Amino acid sequence: MKSSAQSTFAGLAFALILPVAAQCQSMILPDSLEAGAPFTVSTSGNGKATLYVVGPGAAIKQDIQLGGATAFPAGSLSNVGHYVACLAWDGGSINGVFDVSVAAMVTELSFLAKPSRLSVGVANGITGTVYLFDVYHNLILPPATVSFELLLPSGSVVKRTAVSRGGAAWIALDSSAQQGNAKFSAQVGTVSSTRIVEQVPGDPCRLAMSAKQVSGKLELVTEPVKDCSGNPVPDGTIVTFTGTHNGDQSTVDVPLKHGVAQGELPAYPGEALSVASGVVLGNRIVWEK
Repeated sequence: MKSSAQSTFAGLAFALILPVAAQCQSMILPDSLEAGAPFTVSTSGNGKATLYVVGPGAAIKQDIQLGGATAFPAGSLSNVGHYVACLAWDGGSINGVFDVSVAAMVTELSFLAKPSRLSVGVANGITGTVYLFDVYHNLILPPATVSFELLLPSGSVVKRTAVSRGGAAWIALDSSAQQGNAKFSAQVGTVSSTRIVEQVPGDPCRLAMSAKQVSGKLELVTEPVKDCSGNPVPDGTIVTFTGTHNGDQSTVDVPLKHGVAQGELPAYPGEALSVASGVVLGNRIVWEK
């Protein structure tokens, strides 16, 4: 028959066996992992267990056999961030952490070019902003060199480079002196994106008109209206003719048609005639006939 001391010792030994056995399980995780890369989780011990992996927008549950390696295929974890792994079995569990980093290669550009339409000759008028992403749409934070290219309507090319910060790069360029569509592109490695920027004539820069009398009225006609770079101002632009005589004033607003404006005013000897479009004034004529 066992003594009381022997029974107490046996009970304590049995009580200690369970936590020691529970602690003998181990789990080996990757120190770090590139987004989308395959990875392996190794465990020790015997028996069955369940492995949980939880992170940004992702959750994996896998029944495994302890004492081996469990492989996860490419694309299992594609979101960048901090992940927690939990290995659970009957009687215990252990946890571990690891990080998933952005894939090194830029595979996608989000390119914003503004504005889509602007006047010619605007300093720093065209802006381009690029956001860099990997194949899993993670923003690539490490610096990268972005090449910008603006192909002008004249055929000349403006090239600039910028280094991304915080996943983005940006640049400002002048619009050219010639109207037409400009191709604005951004490129990193072999990945590129292109936008079209329409460059339109600016405001009228010089107005000149002539006058002649037809059937008792003055017929006023401008020369072809152009901007300061020599581009024809688009049809539909409003031109105002004004006649002043003895303190009375007559005006007529007409749109450009085929590049010129034409209007009629009453004919009075000594009448002062002027022409304007927006804030731009043209020549002045005093009608003496």
